[in-house]
Amino acid sequence: MRAASEDGEGLRALFEAALSARERAYAPYSRFSVGAALRDETGTLHSGCNVENAAYPVGTCAEAGAIAAMVAGGGRRIMEILVCADGTVPVTPCGACRQRIREFAGPDVAIHAAGPDGPLARYTLDVLLPASFGPETLP
Repeated sequence: MRAASEDGEGLRALFEAALSARERAYAPYSRFSVGAALRDETGTLHSGCNVENAAYPVGTCAEAGAIAAMVAGGGRRIMEILVCADGTVPVTPCGACRQRIREFAGPDVAIHAAGPDGPLARYTLDVLLPASFGPETLP
């Protein structure tokens, strides 16, 4: 079964939301702006951008911002996510964000990596985080 945004229009909307968020990123230290957008179980799009901090460990990733926006908006399930960063090489979520995504997504969820000109690659969560630990692991 194809995810809703695997059609051109849906994927384009996800990309545009992530690209727009990326343009608002706060990255004065690394100068590496990242935007993320996800689609929840109702079809609503939520986006986020990276927000750096002079105390490096307390910055937040774009994916974390999009997930927080989803939860604040009442969503509880990630159906698909797209991460947009500079360059022509696909940038995938960091390890911590892979685990954050896993909290709200199953192993078959699509994770798209995009550059400023559009999507570059598609992965599943299972490929990026195999044999993962999720909510169902806990009693």
